[in-house]
This record gives sequence, C-alpha cells and structure tokens, in this order.
Amino acid sequence: MKGLELSTAIAKILDAKKAHDVKVLKIEDLTIVTDYIVIATGTSTTQVKALADEVEYQLETQHGMRPSRVEGYESKNWILMDYDTVIVHVFHPEARNYYSLDKLWADGEEIELDLIED
Repeated sequence: MKGLELSTAIAKILDAKKAHDVKVLKIEDLTIVTDYIVIATGTSTTQVKALADEVEYQLETQHGMRPSRVEGYESKNWILMDYDTVIVHVFHPEARNYYSLDKLWADGEEIELDLIED
C-alpha cells in the first residue's frame, strides 16, 4: 500500500470508530521522516486506546501490515503508530491541543477526506 492509499484507509478506520477531527496531511516535501501523517482525537483515554487498537487490528487482518513502532499505550494520551510512509497520531483532546501538530505541520497539504469517502 502506498502512502496516500494507506493514510486514507487509516482515516476511514478512525472515522468509522467515531474519532473526532480526523486529518490527513501530506508532508513528504517537508521532512524525510514520513510521507503522510494522520491525526485524530478520541474523547477519553479509553477511546484513544480503542482507536489505535482498531487501526492496528484492521491493517493487520486486511492488509497484513504491522506498525514498525508504537508508542504511548501506557499513558493513552497520545498514541503514535509508525507505518513508515504514514505516521498515525491518536490524541486525547488536551494532548492534541497541547502538542498542536496541526499547527506544527500547517505547511503540509491537507487531504480532503470528503473526496475519499466510499
């Protein structure tokens, strides 16, 4: 799966699990770390974990993909999942506001999610 296809698949999984404010940003021209980031918010630490679990489960069962790295399961305030060309950030609302990745990567190209809906 290429970066755009993977990032939009992740966004759809998160949306289906009722994540809030899901964004996909193309940042490949801004960094060598990854091509896309997906940012989403859960309403509680329980939902943050459930969202990350669902992404991991769906990508593994449907596409045989596992993240190369996962961080943040202990605190459940910010879970990061590294799929190489796509990095997923699932935040608790306060953590998303505090770290403000939306502003940090504001120069990235936001992928319009309504254009990728099934």
